[in-house]
Amino acid sequence: MPSNAPVLVIAGGSRGIGAATARLAGERGYDVAVNYRRDANAAQAVVAAVKQAGGRAIAIQGDMAREADIAAMVATVERELGRPTHFVHSSGLTGPNSRVEAVASETLREVLDLNVLSPLLCARALIPLMSTRRGGRGGAIVLLSSAAATIGSAGEYVWYAASKAAVDTMTLGLARELAAEGIRVNAVAPGLIATDIHPPGRIERVAPTVPMARAGTAEEVAEAILLLLSDQASYVTGTLVRVGGGR
Repeated sequence: MPSNAPVLVIAGGSRGIGAATARLAGERGYDVAVNYRRDANAAQAVVAAVKQAGGRAIAIQGDMAREADIAAMVATVERELGRPTHFVHSSGLTGPNSRVEAVASETLREVLDLNVLSPLLCARALIPLMSTRRGGRGGAIVLLSSAAATIGSAGEYVWYAASKAAVDTMTLGLARELAAEGIRVNAVAPGLIATDIHPPGRIERVAPTVPMARAGTAEEVAEAILLLLSDQASYVTGTLVRVGGGR
């Protein structure tokens, strides 16, 4: 049965920053829908952590680059937890590191589909349920950008950097479009964060170039996300928060 708790949907909530966000949200009174693509065991572990903290939680399998999977996820959330009030898009991938002339066309399509098309499709599906003009409670959306959007990631994954620059623009446009409907939209841009998105050895190689001389943690990014989701950020929309140790 639906409760009065805020309902948070996390695309890509089973690992890394998404999982850390889900666990922290559970501690702070949210009911949480944890989307995952492949790792059901990881998703169920996150669900268990949210429940242990006192929140309700469900795991929902689905590829967030597929419209049918997004529609099924949203329907499941509404049926089992109630109308969504908050959304975090944490699904993303870089593809193998290379120069642009060596990248496969399939990699470009996969990265752009998941990093750019997916948050737009998810927003399109969730806005009617969140908007105060449609009978929703309003709420907040946080998209995951990256410091790569301003660094460019030359020689590693220019396409990933470009996809995250698109997220920055998307954040500003959605924020202005939805401001009168009770929905705030912001983005968090992590720098070097110790998650499994990086190939072996990259964290150790790049960490010395960070002014704080270390990689960040998923939990540090989650704190910024939860702040932007919360009523403490009630007058914050269209804003990009960099969590990058000065990089």
